[in-house]
Amino acid sequence: MKIAFATLGCKLNYAETSTYERGLRAAGWEVVSWAVKADVYLLNTCAVTETAEKKSRNLIRRAHRTAPDARIAVTGCYAQLRPDEIQALPGVWKVFGADEKRQIVSAISVFLETEEARAPESSLRDPSQESPCSARLIGPLPLTRPRVATDSGAQASSASPDSNILGAYSTGERTRSFLKVQDGCDNFCAYCTVPYARGRSRSLPLCEVVRMAREIAGQGVKEVVLTGVNTGDYGRGTGESFLDLLKALNEVDGIERFRISSIEPNLITPEIVDWIASGTKFQPHFHIPLQSGSDELLRRVGRRYDTALFASRIDYIRQAFEAPGKPLVFFGIDVIVGLPGETEELFEETYRFLKERIRPAFLHVFPYSRRPGTRAAGWPDQVAERIKAERVARLEALSDELHAGFVAANKGIRTGVLWESAQKGGLMGGYTANYIRLERPFDASRINQLEEVTL
Repeated sequence: MKIAFATLGCKLNYAETSTYERGLRAAGWEVVSWAVKADVYLLNTCAVTETAEKKSRNLIRRAHRTAPDARIAVTGCYAQLRPDEIQALPGVWKVFGADEKRQIVSAISVFLETEEARAPESSLRDPSQESPCSARLIGPLPLTRPRVATDSGAQASSASPDSNILGAYSTGERTRSFLKVQDGCDNFCAYCTVPYARGRSRSLPLCEVVRMAREIAGQGVKEVVLTGVNTGDYGRGTGESFLDLLKALNEVDGIERFRISSIEPNLITPEIVDWIASGTKFQPHFHIPLQSGSDELLRRVGRRYDTALFASRIDYIRQAFEAPGKPLVFFGIDVIVGLPGETEELFEETYRFLKERIRPAFLHVFPYSRRPGTRAAGWPDQVAERIKAERVARLEALSDELHAGFVAANKGIRTGVLWESAQKGGLMGGYTANYIRLERPFDASRINQLEEVTL
């Protein structure tokens, strides 16, 4: 039987989808493109914007048109937030919420064996997700969708630090894998649906993460990117710390480089920075969300830092890593433009803070999307879409300027590049330790190899 996969949204979703695909291949399924006729379609959705939800609905309808008799399974953030809306779409067979992800492979495998849409709940445990290092991970979750009320009036997944959590990592790239270490968030920022879509903050036991890292190394992958919803909050519910995790992963043979996909500024402590900079496999590359350079807006939406703390952490990292002849630190910074109440003056505060004080290597710029059920959605001082678009364009232009300056400032530095297998126009590409993209004439012998180069 044939199954097709589609994924929208973040790298965490891609890691999870890749894990479902590995499990279902092992169970005997043939994986095909979403565009061709399949027996089952599995869609991993995103709900960060209204556009993402619309794309999810369109993909479901497309699969139903391609194969009207197929079963369509849906998971991800949109599935958790609006399961009834999805279940009503033609062709949808099952909707798996945040607490049910570990059942997906087994539920679909049961369908393969019996060709029935229903199976006893006791049979829906996925043995591949049972961890030998924590009895807490063993056993099925209920197929119901329990939720808990929050102060925003929305509903959050009941997933707690003591809940099951799907261990996941991506495959398909020879050089890089995204390894999920944590899920959920307890911050409840005013604009964000993540705690409702992915549940409360919880972590995989350290030994389970190390086991998956060793599996990745066994496949010849040289670089691992740690990913989670609030990665720096790792250890909640396990009695371990984020630094404990970093130190354990650093000892995994075969993995030559680690990166941290995203970490909140208040959670990247001097102790963590000092250890990473002491000569570890972790690269001088940090992805840190700012969201706004206005303290007024940061307070209003409930962020747990101000611009002074943010700037001090950037300064500390630079002082720990940078020295003559060494690569500069790559900082990728998330920014949301058009948060409710963002006047032109407050936007200018963000613009100046980034250009004059932080000067990162890259900006990830997102227009604010009004999400039903969040506190910010009900605020009266929403920003017009036209103004959001103008501000996005200004920050994207600033990002181009900052990135060009960063690359120029690294000229003459000697560093390593990990070459990738993709070939385009006779060239192959790769990334330096500090995430500068390089290209060279394609040479198959260099694929997945680290090479010292002078920029």
